[in-house]
Amino acid sequence: MHFHLTRGFPAPEKRMSSIQRWCLAALLLLEVPCIFGEPVLKQSVRRIQPGEKPYGLSVKRGSDSHGTWTTWFNIDHPGGNGDYERMGAIRFYYRERVCLKPTRIEARTTDWTPASNTGQVVHYDAQEGFWCLNKEQPEGQMCLNYAVRFLCPVGSLPQDSKTLWSSWSKWSECSAKCDQTGIQTRTRTCLAESLRDPRCEEVSEEGRRCLGPPCSVCNLTCSMGRVNAECDACMCEDHLLRGKVSLQDGAPAVGAAISLQAKVTKLLTVTDDDGAFQVPGVCPDGKTILEVKKPKYTTALLTVPVNSGNASLVHVHLKRSEKPYMMTHPESKARREGQSVSFCCNAVGDPAPDRYFWFHNETLLDPRLYKYKNNLVLKNLKMDHAGLYSCKTSSEAGTVKSQVATLSIIEKNEAPCNPQPESYLIRLPHDCFQNSTRSFFYDVGRCPPKTCAGMSDKGLHCKDTVAYCCGVTKMETRELACAGYTLPIKATVECGCQKCTEAKVVVRGRAVASDTEEPMRFGHIYLGNNRVSMTGYKGTFSVQVPPNTDRLVLTFVDRLNKFVNTTKVLPFNKDGGAVFHEVKMLRKKPPVTLESNETSTISLGDMEGEDPIAELEIPPNTFYRQNGEPYIGKVKASVTFLDPRNVSSAAMAQSDLNFVNDEGDMLPLRTYGMFSMDFTDETATESLNAGKVKVHLDSAQVQMPGHLKGMKLWSLNPQTGLWEEEGDFQHDRSRRSKREERTFLVGNMEIRERRLFNLDVPESRRCYIKVRTYRSERYLPSEQVAGVVVSVINLEPTAGYSSNPRAWGRFDSGVTSSNGACVPAFCDAQNPDAYSAYVMASLGGEELEAVASSPRLNPFAVGVPQPYLSKLRYQRTDHFDRNVKKTAFRISVAKPTPNAAEESNGPIYPYEKLQECEASPYTAAHFRFYRVEGDRYDYNTVPFNEDDPINWTEDYLAWWPRPMEFRACYVKVKINGPLEVNIRSRNMGGTHPRTVGKLYGIRDVRSIRDLDYPNLSAACLEFKCSGMLYDQERIDRTLVKIIPQGNCYRDSVNSMLHEYLVNHLPVAVNNDSSQYTMLAPLDPLGHNYGIYTVTDQDPRTAKEIALGRCFDGTSDSSSRIMKSNVGVALTFSCQESDAQRQNLFQALRNVPSRYPVSPLRKRIGVRRPSQSRGGLIRGKSNSLVRIPQKAQ
Repeated sequence: MHFHLTRGFPAPEKRMSSIQRWCLAALLLLEVPCIFGEPVLKQSVRRIQPGEKPYGLSVKRGSDSHGTWTTWFNIDHPGGNGDYERMGAIRFYYRERVCLKPTRIEARTTDWTPASNTGQVVHYDAQEGFWCLNKEQPEGQMCLNYAVRFLCPVGSLPQDSKTLWSSWSKWSECSAKCDQTGIQTRTRTCLAESLRDPRCEEVSEEGRRCLGPPCSVCNLTCSMGRVNAECDACMCEDHLLRGKVSLQDGAPAVGAAISLQAKVTKLLTVTDDDGAFQVPGVCPDGKTILEVKKPKYTTALLTVPVNSGNASLVHVHLKRSEKPYMMTHPESKARREGQSVSFCCNAVGDPAPDRYFWFHNETLLDPRLYKYKNNLVLKNLKMDHAGLYSCKTSSEAGTVKSQVATLSIIEKNEAPCNPQPESYLIRLPHDCFQNSTRSFFYDVGRCPPKTCAGMSDKGLHCKDTVAYCCGVTKMETRELACAGYTLPIKATVECGCQKCTEAKVVVRGRAVASDTEEPMRFGHIYLGNNRVSMTGYKGTFSVQVPPNTDRLVLTFVDRLNKFVNTTKVLPFNKDGGAVFHEVKMLRKKPPVTLESNETSTISLGDMEGEDPIAELEIPPNTFYRQNGEPYIGKVKASVTFLDPRNVSSAAMAQSDLNFVNDEGDMLPLRTYGMFSMDFTDETATESLNAGKVKVHLDSAQVQMPGHLKGMKLWSLNPQTGLWEEEGDFQHDRSRRSKREERTFLVGNMEIRERRLFNLDVPESRRCYIKVRTYRSERYLPSEQVAGVVVSVINLEPTAGYSSNPRAWGRFDSGVTSSNGACVPAFCDAQNPDAYSAYVMASLGGEELEAVASSPRLNPFAVGVPQPYLSKLRYQRTDHFDRNVKKTAFRISVAKPTPNAAEESNGPIYPYEKLQECEASPYTAAHFRFYRVEGDRYDYNTVPFNEDDPINWTEDYLAWWPRPMEFRACYVKVKINGPLEVNIRSRNMGGTHPRTVGKLYGIRDVRSIRDLDYPNLSAACLEFKCSGMLYDQERIDRTLVKIIPQGNCYRDSVNSMLHEYLVNHLPVAVNNDSSQYTMLAPLDPLGHNYGIYTVTDQDPRTAKEIALGRCFDGTSDSSSRIMKSNVGVALTFSCQESDAQRQNLFQALRNVPSRYPVSPLRKRIGVRRPSQSRGGLIRGKSNSLVRIPQKAQ
């Protein structure tokens, strides 16, 4: 006799429920269809009203008189245009689970609501499948997430158990004692992603009756003691096992479960308040194994050691379990039809993850069909295989998902890249206006650097041995007629698939105090447990990002203990180059002295005129040493609280305020305060831990609806940069405020290996803000700047005052690519003013300007059309006060209304539409920042965008010969005369046979007035360094001509520079006293020669450092103020020119433009040192302010 134990249904010996009996009677007597009382979906294409019962379908779970039902399918989600459960897609993923000609179809939502109860407009057909369109639903509604199943003729449906379920296990041993009747069972495992999957509701365990062994027969033999009555373990009645279980820091593990490993694990005892336990009768034979379990800690296995005595003593140390964390993510790849591909992911944790699942377009791939583990191999690729791939893994400690990788597939005879270049405009020199186009811009073309299918790789690797990208395969040289000369320019005429340009990825910046900007000198920087860098004397740092890194988690540790250890998740440019971050360090609070044997309280939050947000309550006798021994005496306690009511503290937030939920999704948190705790003994030499500590949260400080119910305590994992739940809050009935209407919540925590905690609420109202950054106010697509850090401070407005923030809740950052950046933010669909945000942008520490909002708001300049712009309430920070900086804007983050055409194209995107945001075209709505245009100009014969090193092109005339190493060279020129002068360097090939006499590029710059001497100015002018060209075969000494504009003559040349050039032949001829010509030196000469050379992995960084040294006139320091008389190479004297003659930059300003550009010299703005006519100083806010010139 067999019986079945079915997951989710009652055992067979229990009687049928009233609902089941009703359904059976209805089916047999009335032919009324139901599935446990719910009506099913009728085959039609119309709205089904709630409560309406369409005509019948079979109701039996497995089969009916007309055929067999399939399992439920859910391959799409209701994003985009709707929810599509089409038969073609279902057959692609589950071809063995659906028949060729189904006779009926049934639909329900994923929360088991029949389609007939939703009231939505749906379409379905047994041959075509099911679909629901968002545009057909009532206003404000979207399609729900539906699942479908099909009725197949008898015998036409393969058994799901062959693919979805594992094989049956062997029959278990009989549960009966000797000579008694018992049960044998066997099981099988559902291989679906989650046991909650409705397809897992079939029989998972079978049983049959059995007879126990004869009482005189037991196959178990014991080397010590005797067999117990169950015949599954050995017993030694005279032996007593004593033990102690300690946590990682030596504290007693209270309530740990001690179990015996046997055929059926048996709980023996739990540890007491001291972590101690006693177990009698356990045999010390070296074979008996005990399990020690405690929540949030890894299960420990203890083998009882061999001992001939009557007592044994053991000590077990538990390690805190670590949630899975994805270290290796699948990489995007491109293949031709018929080729093969491999995707890999790998996660770490304790215990190690043991189950991996792969998804294609968010649909689970059958693990028995694809036979994958942590790598997925697809062979003989077809066009249907293209799409998005990701993996998911889990362990006892949790679940985590990987990032999404894109697989692009092209047909066998299709070109891997579009051979036609896309348009790309560059700006020509000021004296090269093109009459044919009536413009200073010229289209040189560009190949978009996307991944392409290159040479086939015979091996299947996680990372392609050679990466292929669309790049330039053919260029042609053109000549443009300019004022008095011909300008050569190389334009792209053909694109093709070739090896990608490798570029190093670097993060650099400064770590400074948030209050005084004091640098954190010689601090340590950790990546995981490895120290990867140190900060310098000025707090500067540089870290090369390891390959395959998705999230860069760095921890900054102050060796002098002035600052709180700070963990940051720093965004970087994955395409290469350096990104600058300023890391704000929170200064530690001075310690207070506590008595260990007394109850102590510490307030969290000290805003003037405000109550504390929360309060710590430390009970007596709760401190203990690192070895677990109780500590008695005075305690020095330093508790540093980051108060979100202080909006200026947002940049000091730890990590990126994310956590991973039970399904493995990374989700955001909204903070109500972070606090760091340090406890030491009286001499401050030994760190102390604390047991139960209470946190009392003032509920009056939580004003967002629903947040009190979701409030939790979190701790930061510095290895992953993720927050992990420590505990919930409960209503504190033991304490009331003096004002009776206020209540408190209480949560419990322990201070052990983690010292940084958070009062947070998971927030599901999420969006993305699309931002682009530009080189000027022209906002041209070709002038977009990559590598800009865009930061968003999420704000909670004061009730009734949307422009007045009550507190910040989150701080996010992103880095612009060539297509801008999508930065996450909280948003709300019902109340546009529920959340607001400040948005800022910086490049290399320089803040960019936002588009003005007053005196007149120009939607065309802002980049967002009306009426959506008014709904977002866009205001630049100087909207009401012109003296405030112009480097940020504030918006109400109003989630776009579904089906509203004016809100469907950016700049706010729902959280599930990240890919749509990232791929949005330039014409889509977006917010804008721009750099204040300065008095300098760069022209390269071979076009190159310094913000995007991956677009580098192999060519002998390339300004930068190597994409992995960038060398910047500057010469300092002093001008004697009453006016500022424009100076040009013209750089040509000097000694290399392939480039001699050919132009590399032009650099123009304007001299900067000396603040102390009215008739003196100076300029730092870039020139092309000498050295190897891209083929690395032969050196070229660049021929550099330095030409001041106007009536100038050469006064002097630095004697050391002149001597060097004379001694390093050949020597350039200098017959024209109005300019200077040299063959650029090969050596990095330094300030004594007036030459400044810096090599870096990023071109912008190399130029910025060299420029700072040139301004300062030294080889090892930097300045933002031009020092005209120090470290000079060339000196010219210049007289006033004809008043009617336009200078170089005046000509640029008179160029017709679509966008009105306000005169730069009439406003205060953020500038680079080399871009200002006046001197520059740096303020505490990091903005650069121009000092007005002296009257002439």
